[in-house]
Amino acid sequence: MTELWCWRHPRAIGAAGRCIGRTDLRVDPRRAKRLAHRIRAMARRENLPRTVWVSTLQRSLAIGHWLADWGWQVHVDARLCELDFGDWDGRSWSGIAWTDVEAWQADLLRHAPGGGESLQMLAARVSAFCNESAADGSRLLVTHGGWINALLHLPHGVQAVDAASWPAPPPHGALQRWTKP
Repeated sequence: MTELWCWRHPRAIGAAGRCIGRTDLRVDPRRAKRLAHRIRAMARRENLPRTVWVSTLQRSLAIGHWLADWGWQVHVDARLCELDFGDWDGRSWSGIAWTDVEAWQADLLRHAPGGGESLQMLAARVSAFCNESAADGSRLLVTHGGWINALLHLPHGVQAVDAASWPAPPPHGALQRWTKP
């Protein structure tokens, strides 16, 4: 059985009001340490491996650094990164033309916002990671809101996604568990 324990990274410094995907923002070190403590405690309680997978972005890597300092094995994997928003990335949402946002909403699955990456492309990364994880049993991850939503809400073979019903990302620092059906 494949089970992923996915934590969303802490809130990034300077992200408010901005389109943040691959923009590499830091997190408050105290928040990173608190999340690392929570992951370590959960792993002890649930008898989970002392191994964690993190994305290449600082807001995820920071937790991996704390866990590595405490003797954990840390794997850095670019497939765990947030959606790439292309030239929207890092910009203020108010500075992105509403017609461009509407074009994305009209075909949320296939449209690549800002020329970056579509949800379909993100779902392919998520699927590749999950397929590789199948032999491992449980994996602990520190990843991103878009990645977690793709894992939980984009079943294999989905043909369309309604922008109005697409969920908000999970809260920063929140745990989402997924078991392969």
